[in-house]
Amino acid sequence: MEDLGRRLYVKLSEVVKSELFSIKEQECIDYVFNLVLNRTYEGYRTEVETVYGQLEQALGVSIEPAPDEWDRTYNVDFFIRIGERHIGIQIKPVATGKSINDYQWEQMHRRNHERFKAQFGGEVFFVYSRAVGKKKEIVNQDVLQKIKAEIERLSI
Repeated sequence: MEDLGRRLYVKLSEVVKSELFSIKEQECIDYVFNLVLNRTYEGYRTEVETVYGQLEQALGVSIEPAPDEWDRTYNVDFFIRIGERHIGIQIKPVATGKSINDYQWEQMHRRNHERFKAQFGGEVFFVYSRAVGKKKEIVNQDVLQKIKAEIERLSI
């Protein structure tokens, strides 16, 4: 055991140490920059493909991207305009082994969604999406009927 410990020490102090010192600051900056941009872009692309690829077709209405301010203030990614009122849509990508469940997401955003409804008259709906191969799919298909009912309610 002592011999293995000594060998490990030599590897760490010589090999890993030399590799560590060969890393340049710009390489670390580039790595983080690419990691953040790629993940953000992938998440955004998943949202857009789910919304425009499936929701508009299933609902038969036009869906618009929410202004950045709405995302920060109301936690709304997209909206449906019904006359002077709006329905909000919050897209959440679902990954295997997600750390937070649907109920927790909804509770975290409840107050902001209530403010959206008070301001714009319509409910905010969560649409959970996931990748199935290269295609995106809506996980909670039942939300489509709920959104249709809200469209009808606001259309009266």
